[in-house]
Amino acid sequence: MNETLSRLLDAALHDASMRALLMATKQDADPIAAFCRVATELGYPVTPGELVSMGEESIAAMLRSVNGGGVDAFDGWDDAYEMFFTALGAGHREA
Repeated sequence: MNETLSRLLDAALHDASMRALLMATKQDADPIAAFCRVATELGYPVTPGELVSMGEESIAAMLRSVNGGGVDAFDGWDDAYEMFFTALGAGHREA
């Protein structure tokens, strides 16, 4: 997750109304767009493209870091959107 999503997650873990707004976006016909719209309205601007590129950039950086050391490419990359909601749900149960 990037800094904006990390700050949003921290805020949502401490604010039940914010958490409820974000969780409600999962029921929207286009949940990622709804999530980005609500996050931006709450002061944490994020776009669908950023959500996709977060995981891709992380994997690309890891692969570059081996300097041609023969590392096999990953099958995919982390999904920042799903990771956000997993952390939000886990943090909520612990709170």
